[in-house]
Amino acid sequence: MKISEVDILLLPDLGGAAPGHWLHRWADRFGNGRMVEQEDESRPKRAEWLKAIQHEIMMSTRPVVLVAHGLAVSAVVHVAQRLVDTKVRGAFLVAPPDHEKGDLPPVAREFGNVPRDPLPFPSMLVASTDDRGCSVDSAVDLATAWGAELHLARNAGHIDLDSGHGPWPEGLLIFTRLMQRLR
Repeated sequence: MKISEVDILLLPDLGGAAPGHWLHRWADRFGNGRMVEQEDESRPKRAEWLKAIQHEIMMSTRPVVLVAHGLAVSAVVHVAQRLVDTKVRGAFLVAPPDHEKGDLPPVAREFGNVPRDPLPFPSMLVASTDDRGCSVDSAVDLATAWGAELHLARNAGHIDLDSGHGPWPEGLLIFTRLMQRLR
């Protein structure tokens, strides 16, 4: 599937994505990409976030690919369990949180109990070998449970601005691999 043939919904981590973050750069790069931000990104409410994601999926006029970072990965997995006969063709999941063992802020607890069922669409999980919020073992476990292809990024931190990932060209290459698998 070509990137130009889908709507790309970009979902930032807890606290949102600062200007220059790879999510904003991708939204600017793709004419068919749009950010799905929350009213209060530092204190998201699970029910509201899931509803916003579902709304954006339903309002899309073309097939949808979800791109989620951090806590948004948990939101996508929760939403996936509610989607029936959906337009979602795939998900690119980056730096997932480990709700059981990770170093997560208290506000993230509401997003715990993440379903472990296989996702109903192809997905790719990108995890760093040194992300404090999710160990490699946990990332492997999540990818296996969700039926996601796993890509380990060496020493990439949380794959955000703080870890030096503004443009993140490697991420675009990995995303292209996912897009090639979609129909």
